[in-house]
Formats: sequence, C-alpha cells, structure tokens
Amino acid sequence: PVFAGMNGSAIENFSCVIYNISLMNCTWQAGRDAPGDTQYFLYWKNPSNDDVMECKHYIKDENGRNTGCRFQAVRIETEKAYFLVNGSSKHSLIQFYDEYIPLYKIEILTPPLNVTANCTTDSAGCIITWQPPLTSHVGNVQCFQYEISIQNK
Repeated sequence: PVFAGMNGSAIENFSCVIYNISLMNCTWQAGRDAPGDTQYFLYWKNPSNDDVMECKHYIKDENGRNTGCRFQAVRIETEKAYFLVNGSSKHSLIQFYDEYIPLYKIEILTPPLNVTANCTTDSAGCIITWQPPLTSHVGNVQCFQYEISIQNK
C-alpha cells in the first residue's frame, strides 16, 4: 500500500500490554525522520462496539510529544482490535501506522491466587494448591497451564 506522508515519519516500535485485568498501556517511538514538531494521536476500535476512541491519557516525552497511552476498563474480546496512530506537523504530511492486535495475546496475567503449600515429614511430601488468576475473558479454567519451580533451601 502507498501511504501519504514523508517516509520515516510514522511511529516505530508500537506495543501494547494489558495488565490488572482491564488496564492497557500502549507505547511507541517517534518516526526517525519525523519533523521535530510532529505530534502523534492514537485511536483504537474494540470489536465489541464500533466506536473509534482516541486516547484520553497520553504519555508524553520530555518534549511534550505523545509517545504512549493508558486505557482503563478494557474488555478483551476474541476478535482483533484495530489501532491507528497518525501524526501532524506544520512542515510535512506524516505517515500513519495501523495494526490489528488480538487483545488476549497481549495480556499479562495476574499471579495464581491463594497459593498454599502443606508439607509432611513422611513420604507424602508436599501438597501445593492454588486458584486460577483473575482474568476478564477466560471462561474455562482448564485453559490455564502452570509450572512449579521447587528449590530446596
């Protein structure tokens, strides 16, 4: 595809993570050839509704340029969400960046809950129990896989 705007002006290294069940953080770097006055704006569309939302809580660098965004109350759906970052400058047209991202793939899960270990001195050893992590979208707890690392101290 041919994008309007100066080559090298679009953002780079776009990345988002979801944490604490419903908070999302997105970050990016300014295009290496973007004019110094370039300002970037992030829009996204969650498949659960067709509303396109602009970021309300930008993260700014030392020059006041938007280099990230914080979202609250994010719902994880099975379809991909659409992200678009465009820019504006008085000196030239800025290329936009867009990407479709499955939100469940960028979630950082909370730790398992209520982890307990009961050990006995006989051959029974230890029984370790826990509950699944909190998440907004996994309905089947059998989807989780766990790894236990035991060190003798």
